Amino acid sequence: MTSPNARPLAADPDPSEPAGADPVPPRQGRRSPAEPLLSPFVQAVPPADEVPKAARPDVKVDIRHINFFYGKFQALHDISVPLYERHVTAFIGPSGCGKSTLLRILNRIYELYPGQAATGEVMLDGENILSPGLDLNRLRAKIGMVFQKPTPFPMSIHDNIAFGIRLYENLPKSELDDRVESALRRAALWDEVKDKLRASGLSLSGGQQQRLCIARAIAIEPEVLLLDEPASALDPISTQRIEELIAELKADYCIAMVTHNMQQAARSSDYTAFLYLGELVEFDETETIFTHPKVRRTEDYITGRFG
Repeated sequence: MTSPNARPLAADPDPSEPAGADPVPPRQGRRSPAEPLLSPFVQAVPPADEVPKAARPDVKVDIRHINFFYGKFQALHDISVPLYERHVTAFIGPSGCGKSTLLRILNRIYELYPGQAATGEVMLDGENILSPGLDLNRLRAKIGMVFQKPTPFPMSIHDNIAFGIRLYENLPKSELDDRVESALRRAALWDEVKDKLRASGLSLSGGQQQRLCIARAIAIEPEVLLLDEPASALDPISTQRIEELIAELKADYCIAMVTHNMQQAARSSDYTAFLYLGELVEFDETETIFTHPKVRRTEDYITGRFG
């Protein structure tokens, strides 16, 4: 479904067609409405109107009318989108469209930088996490984040995981070690590092470092996991492991993921949001976005007509 608040965008790839004229009828040279775009990469998901009401997922994070400013420059315009419990939502769109900015709003990491500001509401379990006076340490314990480039701390593998746990909890050593092992197992890294836990986290390969960062994020038992292009700097084998890990983790977390890889978005997510020039163009189930998008600009982007 399209955002009810999305405005017409300035740079429509097809100037002959008025902005907002969606859906559009097929033209010569276009695919037929029944022809899927990337169906080999997508698991079948029933249309939203065919899903029984009781089966619809619960909203974990409700993003409402978000605007974001870098000084006087407005980077996001009136974004409203839900993030569902135990589901993966992928944010796609060209570089500079605001995907990563939106993720950084969700744990208020943007506040580390002067001159940046957000307006609107982000509701987490009914609480507006943009409210003044909110305990940011408590917020970031609930919303973990993994960045595009692996960021292991310059300390041992064990202490990389234990660092966050020690920050929020005072556990006996045996219980702390159990939590470290559990996080490494869930990140599919334990078998590779169990005999060198005192080695530096920086000694691991790129793919291992990224899984270490995921283990570090989930070790504090958050409720939401933000992944900002988690596999963009990795080789295909490491990327596959990250995607398999995402599929396992969504059983326990609400996951929001930024990616430039269309096939990865189609494989790994349940819902997809397409952003362009700081506005939400379309949001729907991933199967719908990648097989029968309602907005022509969405189809043009995912089929490579522009980007």
